[in-house]
Amino acid sequence: MPSKPVTEEPTETEQQNPSLQLEQERRTVSFDTYDLAVRQIVDMISSKDINIAPEYQRKFVWEDTRQSEFIESVFLGIPSPSIFMATNRDSTWEVVDGVQRLSTLLHFSGTEEQIGRILGDSKPLTLKGLEKLTAFNMHKFSTLPKSIQLGFMTRPLRVTVLNDKSDMGVRFDLFERLNSGGVKLQDQEIRNCVYRGPFNDKLKDFAKDSNFLKVVKLSEADRTNGTYEELALRFFAFLENYQKFEHSVREFLNDYMEKSNAIMPPAQVLTTFVETFKFLAKELPRGIVRSTGITPINLYEAISVGAALIYIKNGKPKANVVNALLKDEMLKDLTTGGTNSRKMVVGRIELVRDRLQ
Repeated sequence: MPSKPVTEEPTETEQQNPSLQLEQERRTVSFDTYDLAVRQIVDMISSKDINIAPEYQRKFVWEDTRQSEFIESVFLGIPSPSIFMATNRDSTWEVVDGVQRLSTLLHFSGTEEQIGRILGDSKPLTLKGLEKLTAFNMHKFSTLPKSIQLGFMTRPLRVTVLNDKSDMGVRFDLFERLNSGGVKLQDQEIRNCVYRGPFNDKLKDFAKDSNFLKVVKLSEADRTNGTYEELALRFFAFLENYQKFEHSVREFLNDYMEKSNAIMPPAQVLTTFVETFKFLAKELPRGIVRSTGITPINLYEAISVGAALIYIKNGKPKANVVNALLKDEMLKDLTTGGTNSRKMVVGRIELVRDRLQ
């Protein structure tokens, strides 16, 4: 699994003045709140002003009975938690928390064309299993009286939108804290939505590189949760900035991804990825592994970035050396346990670089 960030200790100033710290952090969060009618929401989904299927949303699908229960709640005016969204650069909204509720509204009250185009399901929802509005069971929206249809379409739902004045770090935190899909999202799955752009697209291509996949050995669960993309991101972030690393891996990677989407890394840096993993695939046919058969994250960073630093200087790493490094005691000390300090990061990467020169 990707390394978890170390909890940062408060600075002396923050300890002395917690009110100041609270005020500073609150200034980075800017949001607007709306009460939108169901009709408005469905129209915005249909016109793609609301994106209900952002990339980070995994396969969380309510069954028809669960959808029917939510529709019943809307009919009855039972308050539901606010739907949270974030504003994109083009002013469209992206769902952070509430994708199933919005999908359900569309599935019930949208046209067949809208349902098929957006949800991939040509059949409108038929209500079932309702315990309060039992007379509504087996009805579709289109088979209900017009007055009831109008009442439903004018029901308001509370929507909270993080606007574009908030920084990307705040958006990342919002996605992490509020997503209620039922399965904890990995950091890279959130990054794939929050930091979308040309560099993010490149990472997905690099994560499919055949030599990279030969070298990196993941557990079955980690093969589909963005870990390949995060390891590609780690390669580039540490290659360019390892000497500036602080102890929060998450923030280090977030900052690099945001900057790289704005300004793509140099072509030489990008091509070094391919060269490095072509070399490692030849040198390490079993991959970057020790006893477990799974690639340790810190060892991966040391081996891959250490080798890449030689390519960056237009050199070529020594052959028949890397395999012995996997068992090197000094490298073990630098890659196991609590080794995510700048000293340890620099130490392990430069040790590999020096041995391969």
